Amino acid sequence: MQLPKNTTVAVADGEVFNLFRNAGDEANLSLVAVPHDAVDASHKGGGTARHGSSANVAELLNRKVLDGKIDHLLVIAAPRTLGALRQHYHAKLSAILVGEIPKDLTGHAVHDVEKTIAAA
Repeated sequence: MQLPKNTTVAVADGEVFNLFRNAGDEANLSLVAVPHDAVDASHKGGGTARHGSSANVAELLNRKVLDGKIDHLLVIAAPRTLGALRQHYHAKLSAILVGEIPKDLTGHAVHDVEKTIAAA
């Protein structure tokens, strides 16, 4: 998968959440970490902490999209987390979503994330 320059990549597993931005271009992926607000994993929105945390991650992403801070978004998340996130996507987030990868890559090196994206 090729990502446009400045595409935001969200990597989540329901407890851990990381944001990256493609500082390279479509041919040369180069992810850099992006600071973001902390996600409250203790909120129990959907009955479990994991689903509550997913709702909070989606809320943070929705806010960034609506504020014009994200133009293109790729979401990489554990399959169950990805399903929980989808339930909370705003229509504008769905419109700028360039893809989803159902894989748990939290805690992996940036190089592993880049390899997974390149292979998708």
